Amino acid sequence: MKVLEDLKYAKGHEWVKVEGNKAYIGITDFAQDELGDIVYIELPEVGTHVDVDDIMGSIESVKAAADVYAPVSGEIIEVNDELETSPELVNEDPYEAWIAVVEMADSGELDNLMDAEEYEKFCEEEA
Repeated sequence: MKVLEDLKYAKGHEWVKVEGNKAYIGITDFAQDELGDIVYIELPEVGTHVDVDDIMGSIESVKAAADVYAPVSGEIIEVNDELETSPELVNEDPYEAWIAVVEMADSGELDNLMDAEEYEKFCEEEA
């Protein structure tokens, strides 16, 4: 399982990469491994406001479906359209295949997320 040091992690197995006031959001290596071969990703709509833990999309694989939850609040300002035609990119590199970008309403919410070490322990307990 690959966990990147410079990201924040949510209990729903979403990762957050912060650049200024923007939060790039995707699913973790643990999540894509649990799901198996991803065949479809429902992306959120640009301009939608999300609060922490709102469903902002879904992912379907050959063996399961899972919702993607917003780890931070704000407005969705960009989605990764490439995933509509190539959802398998998430399996190939989940940390490059971000799903959406949220302009954060409150960067203080990042304090409620796990760092890499905390997330690794969380996954070990779940496994």
